Amino acid sequence: VCILPRHWFNSRVVKHTTRRASLSSSSCCDELIRRYDDTVNSVTTLTLNNPKKYNVLSSAVLDAMQLQLDDIAANDSISVLVIRSTGNAFSAGHDLKEIHAHGTNEEIVALFQKCSKLMMSVNKLPQSVIASVQGIATAAGCQLVASCDLAVAANEATFGVSGINVGLFCSTPAVALSRNVHAKQAMHMLLTGDLISSEQAVAYGLINK
Repeated sequence: VCILPRHWFNSRVVKHTTRRASLSSSSCCDELIRRYDDTVNSVTTLTLNNPKKYNVLSSAVLDAMQLQLDDIAANDSISVLVIRSTGNAFSAGHDLKEIHAHGTNEEIVALFQKCSKLMMSVNKLPQSVIASVQGIATAAGCQLVASCDLAVAANEATFGVSGINVGLFCSTPAVALSRNVHAKQAMHMLLTGDLISSEQAVAYGLINK
């Protein structure tokens, strides 16, 4: 599926990713996802909020985020969505303990399908989507960054598709990754599990700055 361009945005929107929402914004939050609506600038921020578990994309997180994405997609007053996280990790990808706890292949497939639906929702969102990355983004967490229209990162941020280090191959994240970076660079990341720095991620084309 091709990634379609979104409506234009300017540098003011990118700068918003590093500052707090204005006092005129509205907000809501739950245990796993926080939402802030900056009604003045028409920018909504979704924050992954499970830092003790490295903001893994568990089934509960996927469900909560999907509900927010569906609501945002239907809201014409929102122009930009920023996705960020609390703690030291942007997202470590799937919750491997949750995957191991699933009893059947059907349940595991359903979980992966749920994740794929979320990534496609990010991809198809009528608003421009910006990933604001402050820490490590691996596997499906890296896929989430690659699925956004723009990505900005802190100097200490790192990126990887390191499933191979635990005997897995990040086949689904590979799709989004290969749409952002050169095939040889993507394959190197997939086959070695090596993490790359934010500087390398800029050079590869995974993030903007």
